[in-house]
Amino acid sequence: MKVIRPKTFTAARAWGALDIANLNGTTVRLHWTDQPYRWHVNDGEEVFAVLDGTVDMHYREAGEEHIAVLETGDVFFANVGCEHVAHPRGEARILVIEREGSV
Repeated sequence: MKVIRPKTFTAARAWGALDIANLNGTTVRLHWTDQPYRWHVNDGEEVFAVLDGTVDMHYREAGEEHIAVLETGDVFFANVGCEHVAHPRGEARILVIEREGSV
């Protein structure tokens, strides 16, 4: 049994994570960041839920870049092959659910 309070979680570096669970090869991790990640494509599907803060999620469709503004409580689902990068506006805490070992 675990109780996690995302608002109090910080990490020593941007995109540092607290491993919450591994569900038969699917990881559930809480990330803290104040810096953008990098453009990437996951090797599986990804669920990205903003628990605290605001994140500009940049993604490409048909070679065209789009930006979705994600507020606290918003969820971004990245299909297989979805190229994307998260840019937090200040500090953000994000719950990420994805295949173990994914980028």
